Amino acid sequence: MRKLMWIVALAVLAWCGWWWAASSGLRGGLAAWFDARAAEGWQAEVQDVTGGGFPITLKAGLRDVALADPDAGLAMRTRALDISAPAYWPGDVSVALDSEPILIASPFGRSMLTMADGVMALNLHPGTALELEALGWTAGAWQVDDAEGIVAQADDLTLTMVQTEGATYALTTTANAFAPGSAARRNLRLPDTFPSAFDSLQMRADITFDKPWDRRALDQRRPQPRVIDLRLAEAIWGDLQFNLSADLTVDAQGMPAGTIAVQAENWRTMLDLAQNVGALPVQLRGQVESVFQALAEASGNEDTLDVELTVRDGAVRLGFIPLAPAPRLILR
Repeated sequence: MRKLMWIVALAVLAWCGWWWAASSGLRGGLAAWFDARAAEGWQAEVQDVTGGGFPITLKAGLRDVALADPDAGLAMRTRALDISAPAYWPGDVSVALDSEPILIASPFGRSMLTMADGVMALNLHPGTALELEALGWTAGAWQVDDAEGIVAQADDLTLTMVQTEGATYALTTTANAFAPGSAARRNLRLPDTFPSAFDSLQMRADITFDKPWDRRALDQRRPQPRVIDLRLAEAIWGDLQFNLSADLTVDAQGMPAGTIAVQAENWRTMLDLAQNVGALPVQLRGQVESVFQALAEASGNEDTLDVELTVRDGAVRLGFIPLAPAPRLILR
């Protein structure tokens, strides 16, 4: 019995030592990461880092966090971030976001993100590379505001990126009851009778990169997409329905090649919305509508587009007719 008690006591002491070392390592690693970003020219500020979670969880509370990447033009400021991980493997990390508004700045402007039960989860493979196994962001009701009011809101949010094999990842995005805000509705010139929320807004894709995502992705070169299998991108809003799928390869210069399938019901209304927000110049409306009408009639329903586009030689084409330049797909 005495021998067993000694074994238990030693095991407890060993676990306490491991927890203390891991907890100190977590907080020290966070401080080192902020220092490294500041050395790279970022704004990387945190007012306080606290610990806790003994005996089975590692916790770090960050207060008054400000991050800004000048190269990407992105910035974030939040009152609090609460990080936790199981003590037996600190590579499975969850980050609870503050329920208070989070400031987000980008080249498109400044906005405030408010969400209930927002959690980001990061799962890493054991090993020195800390290869990404899964990445997720879930939340309850959320909304984005800018100076003009609510930009968008939804009942929930699910964003996931799961490693399926090697450098291939499955991406999923859903937002139930997604609704553009009043400012967006005014810009789109929607009538009051138009539905407030989307019936469906989702995306599913498999993407193969040139190398797996790991700890070097932030400090060095980002993995770049090489194969994109967009299984479904769907938006259903009232009588409007838009579906997109694609099968693309991407070369080392970021130029895509492959096919894109497009289905659009009530496409004329979609053109109206695009024109209202300035995405479709008025002088091109007649030309675009004539082309779309011919394509819709060829598919047997003048209100529905069902076409397959080809991407090659730096252009998106309908048959041999170039429609637009193909975008370069490069992650900075």
